[in-house]
Amino acid sequence: MHWKRHLLASGAIMAAFVGASAHAQTKAAAQPEAANTIEELVVTAEKREQSLQDVPVAVSAFTSEKRDLIGVNTIADLTNFTPGLEYNAQNDRNTLRGVGRNTNVHAADGSVAQYSDGIYTSSTTEAGKTPLFVDRIEVLRGPQGTLYGRNAIGGAINIISKRPTDTFYAEVRGEYQNFGYSVLEGAISGPTMIPGVEFRAGANWTHQSDGWYQNNVPGQLGEGNVIDTKYVEGQLKFHFTDNFEGWVKLAWQDWHNDGGGPGSRNTWTPAPFPTYEFGNAAIAPTSGYACLTTTATGINNPGITNIETPPGMSLAQACHNAATDDPRKFTSDVPYQVKLTGTTIFASEWDYHFPKMDLKYILGGTHYDYALTGPTPVDQAPIVAFQLPRVLPAGLAGPSTLVIPGGGPVVHPRYAFNYHEALNWVSNELNLASTDKGPLQWILGLYYYDEDYVQPVYTTLMDQPASTLAPGFLTNAVCNVTGFHCPALAPNNRIYDDRPSLNTKSKAAFGQIDWQFTPTWKLTAGLRYTYDRKKGEESLRLLCYDVVQCGVAPELLGSNFVLDLTQPFAGVLTYSPANKLPEGVSTTTNVDPATGFATRGYDEHWSATTGTLGLQWDPSPNTMMYATYSRGYKAGGFRIGIDTTIGASPSTQPEHLDAFEVGLKKQFGRTLQVNAAVFYYNYENDQIPLSVAQTAGAVGPANSIFYNVPKAKSQGFELESIWQPIDHLQFLFNYSYLDAHVTKGDGVVDPADPAALAAGAKPDFAFSACAPVAPATKSPCSADVFTGPGSYYQNAAGAFVPYTGPGGYQRPQSIVGSQLPNAPKNKVAVDVNYTWVMTAGSVTAAVNYVWRDKQYGSLFNRDYYEAPAYDQWDARLTWKGPDGHLTVIAFVKNIADSLGYEGGAAAARRAGYIPGYVLGSGTALQPIPVIGQGTSVVNIAPNRIQENGVAVGYLLTPPRTYGIELQYRF
Repeated sequence: MHWKRHLLASGAIMAAFVGASAHAQTKAAAQPEAANTIEELVVTAEKREQSLQDVPVAVSAFTSEKRDLIGVNTIADLTNFTPGLEYNAQNDRNTLRGVGRNTNVHAADGSVAQYSDGIYTSSTTEAGKTPLFVDRIEVLRGPQGTLYGRNAIGGAINIISKRPTDTFYAEVRGEYQNFGYSVLEGAISGPTMIPGVEFRAGANWTHQSDGWYQNNVPGQLGEGNVIDTKYVEGQLKFHFTDNFEGWVKLAWQDWHNDGGGPGSRNTWTPAPFPTYEFGNAAIAPTSGYACLTTTATGINNPGITNIETPPGMSLAQACHNAATDDPRKFTSDVPYQVKLTGTTIFASEWDYHFPKMDLKYILGGTHYDYALTGPTPVDQAPIVAFQLPRVLPAGLAGPSTLVIPGGGPVVHPRYAFNYHEALNWVSNELNLASTDKGPLQWILGLYYYDEDYVQPVYTTLMDQPASTLAPGFLTNAVCNVTGFHCPALAPNNRIYDDRPSLNTKSKAAFGQIDWQFTPTWKLTAGLRYTYDRKKGEESLRLLCYDVVQCGVAPELLGSNFVLDLTQPFAGVLTYSPANKLPEGVSTTTNVDPATGFATRGYDEHWSATTGTLGLQWDPSPNTMMYATYSRGYKAGGFRIGIDTTIGASPSTQPEHLDAFEVGLKKQFGRTLQVNAAVFYYNYENDQIPLSVAQTAGAVGPANSIFYNVPKAKSQGFELESIWQPIDHLQFLFNYSYLDAHVTKGDGVVDPADPAALAAGAKPDFAFSACAPVAPATKSPCSADVFTGPGSYYQNAAGAFVPYTGPGGYQRPQSIVGSQLPNAPKNKVAVDVNYTWVMTAGSVTAAVNYVWRDKQYGSLFNRDYYEAPAYDQWDARLTWKGPDGHLTVIAFVKNIADSLGYEGGAAAARRAGYIPGYVLGSGTALQPIPVIGQGTSVVNIAPNRIQENGVAVGYLLTPPRTYGIELQYRF
């Protein structure tokens, strides 16, 4: 690893040295026309048209031509050539310089604001539209405290559409890749029959039939980018008078994807399926319990009978996770599906030109309807059904537990989730900006955003007969609110059903001035006031099916059972008294006697004053230096929905960030362009989602919160350079160094290692301090039965042996010094391209290389959260016809077919229960806690995890892909 760091440092020094030597070079002849020239790029990063080299902001810009040249086809490609930017396609979330959103809970906002044609959007997917539709993408790094103030604490991504033209234009494009991937798209633009009105229309159809990941369950399809997406847009541009003009866009989007698109499978978990009967805090049995019938170690699960597997699959095949053999294979009988239906996007811009100022109104919004279904848990053995025995406990029929084979309840364990987002939002901005050429430039604005959303999530026992879930004596045992008669379960087998809804309003006023007080010095000052309010409610119903911790063992009962955990008597949901409501909670939790749903209200508001102060120096026409201070803010929110159970601490505090940055933008003649920035952040209250289950052995709520990291800092260096030493030969070299880590933070429990036993853990207490000194003394630590007396673990040979410690308690830890999630320290991108200009057209060959440092998926920097460093090679060959009509591009990405990682790894402790009589450890019917069944012991895994019971999931980038693209312009 040391040689790579030396290489990075040498590359940065080389770029600076080359820049110094190239300064004296001159060009005697004009640059021949080619695709790879250093051209002036005009951007609107500060809401007025400026040359990129004149903007005192760290910004990366990608025109449609540049994207075609170097192969920036996806948002993930965008991260390769943008310093500090990371993107996770599975949950459509991004991070800039360590500041980002780490959750899909929509009641918490993103930290990097996306603006599509000036309209704020919470989704990054619009940045992934093809170059046919997008004129350019601008990535503004650092808090945009004035002009892009809505939750732009980490930065902003501007997506600018291609607009209507005043002359006729039409283009069609077609692409075909391996994996059955194809694209067909076209656009047409020009004047209409109505004077002063121009139009543009375009459509795209993208389809992939074969997945990047192969399922070894017979009859199940592969997954990983198996997509069928459609996009249609229309635009009109109006020139009403010399002073008044307007523009509108209406777009429609539809996805019907089988295992493809944001949210779908791209996680590799090289760990065996868990085989305990039910997991910690689980509300349904584990399908892999049927796999415990026989093992290589001779364990026999007495009484498990009538095991059904998918047709054409043996029990041994069903119990083996194919991901332990190959990172591009998996074993699942519950497919992923992604749908986006009826999604409509509207954007408009209206400009009135006064003599020395422009008045602009930007109005737009989106109706968005997204649905995702898939397996839960993601890695579960494909078992269709199995039958539990009837059991008589020791002492009732003899000295030991008596097993009556084949006479107990039948379990249908296939378990799936359904996740849905339905959103409507409207974004309004009115700004007034100066347009004269004087030394004082200014802009004033008002902003208003209104959003309504629902985000229902439910889990379903797909095959369990409804009759086995009918209300019974056990179901009614805890329904004290409804007179111990629980409402009937709807005929959909939903045992977890959470329905949050929220309205978000954001209002802001802002102003910024630029004062050119000398010919070479300019002062920038801006201020913004923002007010945010979120108000809504959450309704939840939670049931427990065939899990002994919820009441009784189904083996003892002799039948399936379901227990309603929703009402107060169960002790799972939070029922706070009216005079002690948690922060952000506006009502007590109330149960609807007709449906059994518990509902709680939320209402909270936040406000902040942010801004920027900057100084710009232009010592020569091709040199600009700047120093800025910016204050960033992100609104608070709630941890509700998705995986919560109306918890005790739903609210999260707002984030604040103070950023200091010094930058240089320099053009050395026509041969070298260098943009560099050094930055330092003071970061407060980073919102990090944490869920730590109750591990004391009884039914209890999980601690699902947003942990506000008290203090963190992010600092680093970024370099973007283009060097063209001779005509037609071009080098792009980008490098970023990022040190984003926690400086203050304590009292946090690692969900994958609650007892803080892993190497590198920094527990706040010794185990001796956790033990109460007297019977009446309360321990400062919660119990952890999985590492306490009587617990077991599975050793390397697969045998279950007693766990002898240390442990017995959950121990909070210090996280000081930990890297922030998804913040690799080093990142390099290099592109080399050369163009041959001939009478038959031009040919451009391009090769690029990307290297990315290791990164973590959690605040706990342990090996099980670490995604290793990786690199990737890509190549492209572009031919352009002499008349400019036809372009042909051949390409290959990830030439070496290497494993790449979109972000840090995810990890979870696989802890659960197996009845003592199965392990031969005793006669009790009460299950004994077991850890160690998820340990990754696969040689091809990036890390050989040693901690007991930790299973790791890696978010993989695409495998090797190759294809050809044709473009024809009329």
